[in-house]
Amino acid sequence: MATVTMTVNGKARTGEAEGRTLLVSFLREELKLTGTHVGCDTSQCGACVVHVNGEAVKACTMFAQEADGAEVRTIEGMANTDGSLGTIQQAFQDYHGLQCGFCTPGMVMSAAALLKDNPKPSEQEIRNYLQGNICRCTGYHNIVKAIMAASGQDVTAVAAE
Repeated sequence: MATVTMTVNGKARTGEAEGRTLLVSFLREELKLTGTHVGCDTSQCGACVVHVNGEAVKACTMFAQEADGAEVRTIEGMANTDGSLGTIQQAFQDYHGLQCGFCTPGMVMSAAALLKDNPKPSEQEIRNYLQGNICRCTGYHNIVKAIMAASGQDVTAVAAE
């Protein structure tokens, strides 16, 4: 076991992790931040996306010890400081970009990374960016609309696919 310290959602957090402990497991089990989901265990689904030092990372592909000293942002850190939904979260609610909600944390975190790098992405750019995230419920149409809305763009022209 090793002591792992990181800044998670703006707060210093410390816990114990074996060398084989994945970041997603450390966040959920050691730090009790259960918003980051474990979906596939093979890095295919994107349910575990978090930001590490400002970059979107599938937390099932990184060891907790690799994140020692890092800045980590999880879905819990996406809300406004008053606890209300952040812009992307609110857009997902407003445009029904979720059904069961299992993929939603990873989708929101991926959307935030996309909008950081590309504040006004096209529909096709959003669809391409989300290829690493799987949703089995929505068909992605409303997720794309939500991301377009969060970027301040008109969603009426989003094509149903």
